[in-house]
Amino acid sequence: MFTADEIRDLPSVISGPRFATYLRATNNDVDHALALYQWNLEISAAFIVPLQVCEVAARNGVVEAIEKVHGPNWPWSNGFIRSLPVPKKAYHYNPQNNLRDVAARQPTTGKVVAELNFAFWEKVFTVGQDNRLWLPNGNFNASFPGVPNATPIPTARAAAFNALLTIRHFRNRIAHHEPIFGRNLAVDYALLHEVIGWRSSVAANWVDKIQGVTGLIASKP
Repeated sequence: MFTADEIRDLPSVISGPRFATYLRATNNDVDHALALYQWNLEISAAFIVPLQVCEVAARNGVVEAIEKVHGPNWPWSNGFIRSLPVPKKAYHYNPQNNLRDVAARQPTTGKVVAELNFAFWEKVFTVGQDNRLWLPNGNFNASFPGVPNATPIPTARAAAFNALLTIRHFRNRIAHHEPIFGRNLAVDYALLHEVIGWRSSVAANWVDKIQGVTGLIASKP
């Protein structure tokens, strides 16, 4: 599969410590380890499609709910900013600071939305937002109509928080070029599909049509 030159040079290009992970997984078979590394690259790239659609779908659902309560200029609403959770430790992610920093640099709500960290949208699904944001006027179900209406809003909100937390950690592994070959990637894809479906079943079905993840899962070396 790989040329002699590739077998000689690629491990050092990848770096010894990084490539060692793949060697351990393949009983020190260099050719097999390189094949696994290449597959990991390909499936990481393939996951960008559902990850991107998931993030856009989730954050637009959140924005829709925030605007109903705090208006279109919510990034500059002190009431909304103060409603966001404060981390227990100073070095943990702070959504209030993230929003203030981005809103101070960007002129429109749309540009603020595009610049906020993925973690920001996750933090809007904390319990403190139930009565402020998600319960009034059926806001949760209006933003995420794919969630069964019989599901209590606090339960659905908590499920959304946990899903986005899991997805963020997974996305970060890909962004930092970490191995994902040891994960149950079918479960990862199913979670992304589920969250997209909360916003729109049409969008979830569309992602199924255009994604390359499931085919690559089946071809893992």
